Amino acid sequence: MQMTMQAIERALEERLAPQGVPLAVLLPGGRRLGSNQPAVTVRLHELAPLAHIATGQVGRVAQDYVEGRLDFDGSMRELMHVAAQIAGDEPINGEVALPIAWWRHIVRSARSRARHHAEADAQQVQFHYDVSDAFYDLWLDERKVYSCAYWRDARMTLQAAQAAKLEHICKKLMLREGERFLDIGAGWGGLLLWAAEHYGVRADGITLSKNQHAHVNRLIDERGLRGRVSMSLCDYRDLPDGVSTGEPYDSIASVGMFEHVGHAQLPAYFNQIRRLLKPGGLLMNHGITAGNTRNEQLGAGMGDFIERYIFPGGELLHVSHVLKVMSEARLEPLDAENLRPHYARTLWAWSDRLEAQLDQARRVTSEAVVRAYRLYLAGSAMSFEQGWISLYQMLASRPNGDVGSGPMRGAQSRFTFNREYMYR
Repeated sequence: MQMTMQAIERALEERLAPQGVPLAVLLPGGRRLGSNQPAVTVRLHELAPLAHIATGQVGRVAQDYVEGRLDFDGSMRELMHVAAQIAGDEPINGEVALPIAWWRHIVRSARSRARHHAEADAQQVQFHYDVSDAFYDLWLDERKVYSCAYWRDARMTLQAAQAAKLEHICKKLMLREGERFLDIGAGWGGLLLWAAEHYGVRADGITLSKNQHAHVNRLIDERGLRGRVSMSLCDYRDLPDGVSTGEPYDSIASVGMFEHVGHAQLPAYFNQIRRLLKPGGLLMNHGITAGNTRNEQLGAGMGDFIERYIFPGGELLHVSHVLKVMSEARLEPLDAENLRPHYARTLWAWSDRLEAQLDQARRVTSEAVVRAYRLYLAGSAMSFEQGWISLYQMLASRPNGDVGSGPMRGAQSRFTFNREYMYR
């Protein structure tokens, strides 16, 4: 046991010393390892986490913190700086090379299919979003928009940046008064209500979260929007076919949703959107993507941590794969905008707001949830900054087949095939 402990200590010193990592580790007996001038000090309550730090298993260290085996002193930004250095360059869990890559693909698809059926998706969404509305109130903006903000100006508040994002999406979709608009995974209703109140659309939203469903329906009644706006507790697969009902949607938004769909179900997801969308209609597909074409999830144990404590069932897909599947569903990609650093800044804003209200957060939920979200928000901000994960807005259309329609010949939708409309 003594030799094993010595080996772990050597591994830790070798990992920290050459990089000048400003980390100190305080062992249960009082012995101190690492930097003499640390930005972060990790205090171990038992020895097991030492091996996870020494081997760069950032996700396992995070699990140790959530489960009370260690604590730390230092800011979240300093902690994430240390975590990035310990994790190393671009930690990914990627595909393996031939001859077994084909088998890995089959296994991944089978696992994804098993994890993403209607009942499982509902349970996974409720696990995350139904933690506590009061908890989310502490660190989201007033509209409770839980997706990447759009920081058009460095001096913007979080509230203003989220409003800018809602407006950005509505402009891209070229919403018009009286048209039908669908928000898939509508959250707490920020985009749904913005589109109805600012653009006059008839708006339908769906969610699998019971808390969100109740919250948005209260807002619809409070704002006198009943009859023009609806929010349903519904799986996207259960929406009636727009063609068969005679009322397809003019535009559809899916914000922060397709990450929950899964690799295996992505073709069915885009095919369903096509059936719901009228010919010539526009789709905004906005969500988190992998930073590398070989990603399945974040490596160094970070993906496993998120799966366990935050987003069960979430899957990372590269934007190239998403666009490929979208195109195979006969939805034409029109414009793709990378907002990766915008999401890093959004997450830091959320992290700062949570850090300022930790005592209140502990009163409205559990200590374990608070610990998990402290690391999740800051760790995700770091991952976006590093480029390990990304965020894309993908605008697409269902071409109507009429080459003479639209703002220019061959457009087959109202898309102008330039970006001027976004900035008027």
